[in-house]
Amino acid sequence: MPEIDPAATAWLLAATAMVLLMTPGLAIFYGGMVRTTGVLNMIMMCFISIPACTIAWLLVGYTVAFSEDAGKGLIGNLSHFGMLGIDPTTVRGTVPELLFATFQLTFAIVTAALVSGAIADRARFSAWVVFVPVWTVAVYAVVAHWVWGPDGWLSNLGVLDYAGGLVVEIVSGASALALALVLGPRIGFKKDAMRPHNLPFVLLGAGLLWFGWFGFNAGSALAANGTAAAVFLNTLVAGCLGMLGWITVERFRDGKPTTFGAASGVVAGLVAITPSCGTVNTLGAFVVGLAAGVICSYAVGLKFRWNYDDSLDVVGVHYVGGLVGVLLIGFLAAEVMTAGPEGLFYGGGLAQLGKQALAALVVSIYAFAMSFALAKIIDRVLGFRVSAEDETAGVDFTQHAETAYAEGVHGHQPVRRPTLGGSATLQQRADAAEDTESTSLD
Repeated sequence: MPEIDPAATAWLLAATAMVLLMTPGLAIFYGGMVRTTGVLNMIMMCFISIPACTIAWLLVGYTVAFSEDAGKGLIGNLSHFGMLGIDPTTVRGTVPELLFATFQLTFAIVTAALVSGAIADRARFSAWVVFVPVWTVAVYAVVAHWVWGPDGWLSNLGVLDYAGGLVVEIVSGASALALALVLGPRIGFKKDAMRPHNLPFVLLGAGLLWFGWFGFNAGSALAANGTAAAVFLNTLVAGCLGMLGWITVERFRDGKPTTFGAASGVVAGLVAITPSCGTVNTLGAFVVGLAAGVICSYAVGLKFRWNYDDSLDVVGVHYVGGLVGVLLIGFLAAEVMTAGPEGLFYGGGLAQLGKQALAALVVSIYAFAMSFALAKIIDRVLGFRVSAEDETAGVDFTQHAETAYAEGVHGHQPVRRPTLGGSATLQQRADAAEDTESTSLD
């Protein structure tokens, strides 16, 4: 019987908590990017992904992804339905399988939450709650089996994806594009500015994501060893170079580097290093991060040219960044990290690049097609998009009966309250306050 490694278990416990924190961090990041009338809804769409994914993962998702293959490397069997057969003594590698399952669960949670950014300001919350658990099993878990599961067909092919460029980034980006197309553009898309309402929130969220990403990537080593240390450093390097690449583009293209660009660049670099952190050396991490920062800074503008409203640039950052990271493995994979396969620049030829490209294409098509079909079904049955009136009024108020800020309810400016002299009665003051509140809600 394999034994549990206490050091690896302790590190994975910490890494799991770090990855779970990424979802609240993403909620703050996304919450700062939307307008004042959609802040709470955006945060709620991220937070509800935690219980929705957890239930689906423990019942069906984990066994679909990580049980023994049911045939042809396409899907796992149902031997661990409801976590059957797994107890505190069950070992996966050198860590408890219950911990491994929880660690992988946190990946599924943040991936689902990422998708929500594409449909900000216009989705029915109830429809999203239905979408997430079904998508977790039908899309995320299936691709996870292909790439990471026992005898998954992409794994058997020799495709490299250390921490989720295919499973997390490309899946979330392709799914986000599908949902954006099903729901259609926001009212005012390409006409109104729709700027982030709170840039400090964006930067705070980016910082929390960066912190959690160390657990995301280095935790995937499933051990406290030199590989985890190298992955940890690669994650730091790529985030730094992603930021520098993005703000450099802004400086030459727009004249000024922005805080929003800095936060977006960090995320782009982290996205791209996710699949490659365990396959490239430190110099490779420089290239991956810089390439992602530059390419993604241009890719986010494609939605205006191609007329799809990806509200918070999930496609431009996560899909494109994931694609950059997955493909650059074919050029930069180093034997000292992979213990075998090498990229083109290290004498490995074009074989690995071809495998990476095939995997990116197949995963993109599957995630897009399944997400599009699921969103269409939900739209027909429940209605996925709010009414035009509700969208104009603001999804915070119409979906949750709340607003994030006391002033500016429904997006209006605060109304100045009438000034009453010291001789005014308490009833007069109450009437004045009630009139003001009624005006702000009209």
